[in-house]
Amino acid sequence: MRMIVASVFILYFAGFQSIEASYEIDFESGLAFTGYNDVKIPGNTGTLFSLKDDLSPQTSFFLRFRATGRFGERHVLSFLAAPLKIRSEGRLDRHLNYEGYIFEAGDLIKADYRFDSYRLTYRYEFYDRARFSAGAGITGKIRDAEIRLNDGSKSVSKKNTGFVPLINFSFRYRLGKNLTIIADGDALAAPQGRAEDVFFGAIFSLSPVIDLKAGYRILEGGADNDEVYNFTLVNYISFGVIIGI
Repeated sequence: MRMIVASVFILYFAGFQSIEASYEIDFESGLAFTGYNDVKIPGNTGTLFSLKDDLSPQTSFFLRFRATGRFGERHVLSFLAAPLKIRSEGRLDRHLNYEGYIFEAGDLIKADYRFDSYRLTYRYEFYDRARFSAGAGITGKIRDAEIRLNDGSKSVSKKNTGFVPLINFSFRYRLGKNLTIIADGDALAAPQGRAEDVFFGAIFSLSPVIDLKAGYRILEGGADNDEVYNFTLVNYISFGVIIGI
């Protein structure tokens, strides 16, 4: 969090304060569905199991918040808070070694998958014409994740917090005065793992300061190392409102 705050002040005092600016806040909500969620902890000795196939995940309500500043015609700076929590429940047909603890076959297991993401993004809008615009930039993400298993007698948790750099992109095509098709997100792949958070949808302008949006979001990625093996796909049905301030 200190890195995010410091970066905001560095960019601000680097010259953005002297450029004509506009601001907006974006509230996004809807339902999140698990596509897959494969887990093995520790990554070298734990039991591989699925929070989607071996247990039954619930459909989860989500809420995301983004604050954006647009400086001049080309520069975009934004902060995103995107918490996510999905509960799975069921009985395994085999013993499970999780974080050095043994969960017995047949026990009722409740699993909480939490993946909270906080991101600071700078994007440069390199192309802007009458109908089509495109931009690219960088995102610094702080990931605060946890997978907790509970069988009624013990609760075992694996937490992971870290910094992840990502590539940010945005493409917009204006179909008319009030309707715009949009594809944007953050993504990057490396030997240590991968991460993608991409939105496909449409924005409808109700007024000069209020827009509505709707679409599909995909969150996918994970890591494979001696400490953690976890790859997850979450599908979102998203609705939102964007307010100019």
